This record gives sequence, C-alpha cells and structure tokens, in this order.
Amino acid sequence: MPRRGRVHRKTTETDVLVEVTLDGRGHFKVETGLPFFDHMLIQLARHAPFDLTIRAKGDLEVDPHHTMEDVGLALGEALTRALGEKAGIRRYGHAAVPMDDALAWVAVDLGGRPYLVYQAERLTGKIGEFDALLLKEFFRAFATAAKANLHVGVPHGENTHHMAEAIFKAAARALGEATSRNPRVRDVPSTKGRL
Repeated sequence: MPRRGRVHRKTTETDVLVEVTLDGRGHFKVETGLPFFDHMLIQLARHAPFDLTIRAKGDLEVDPHHTMEDVGLALGEALTRALGEKAGIRRYGHAAVPMDDALAWVAVDLGGRPYLVYQAERLTGKIGEFDALLLKEFFRAFATAAKANLHVGVPHGENTHHMAEAIFKAAARALGEATSRNPRVRDVPSTKGRL
C-alpha cells in the first residue's frame, strides 16, 4: 500500500495543505508565497525522494513566521500519518551534504521523541528578502509534529543560500533513509514495541 499522508491545517493566520507520498519519485507542487522557502521545500521532495504537494496561504504581510511554522507542523503531521505504526522502517537516518563552500549534516530518529538541536550559528541575516532565522522555526515545528529527534549542523560555510540549501538536501536524504523500509525488520524498530 502507498504510504501517504494528508493534512489540512487552517487557522486565523494560515491555510496550509500538505500531501506527502513517502515512496515517491521526487515530484512536487509547492506554493507558499515565499519563493526561497518553496525552493528549499522542493529540495526536500527531490532528494528524499518524496512526492510532495504544499499549498499555503498566510498572513505574510504580518510576518512569514506563521507560514513557516504552520507548514512545518502540517508536513510533520503528514509524515507521521504516512508512516502509520512505523512497522518495518529504518527509523534512523543521517546525511552530510556539501554545497560549494558550505557543509551541512542532519541526523534524525523517528522514534516518537520530539527534539531539535540546531547548530547553524553562521546562518543568519537575509537570503535575498528571506530571513534565514526562520529556518530554525520551520525545523522546530516539523520535529514537534513528526515526533522526531532532529539534529542539524552547519560546521562551515560562507554563503547563506548554500548553507540553507545544504541543510534541506541533508534533511531530505536523512528522512528518506529513516522512512525507508528495512527488508529485515517487519515489526516496529524498538524494544518497547511501539514508537
């Protein structure tokens, strides 16, 4: 059966629809009203590879923060729904991805314990008109809703665009690995019997 998740999250600040197919081919339709964020989410779909649809309308005239956070929450919840009981998944994933001057690494555990460690001190300021600090808010919301332990690091880099893109590509590869099926395991990958 296809592993798919769909979430429609509507608040007074945003209206977000997310559909994800874990065993996809990297197809995407992404429209958040934030072009740089769209570019990053497309990297996530393409390099996992997941099939991903995201449509978001938010109060961008107030602050992009609401849109970024709610897309993270909806995507995390959609991923959780697509995984179901998580039987047979690899659970853990990690990747290190270079992009020119930048290097990013991401490690993830889909074990049901949400936590974010985000070590990207150099990733500040603007990327065009986009506030780079909002990326941490997206990953925090995603980790919370996906119930994922997520560690993100950027040990070096000069160009903020390259650092951000390396993070999303590394996150994609780590999540692709963690959500993939392990042919040697049929039950839940935990000694507790559930995740």
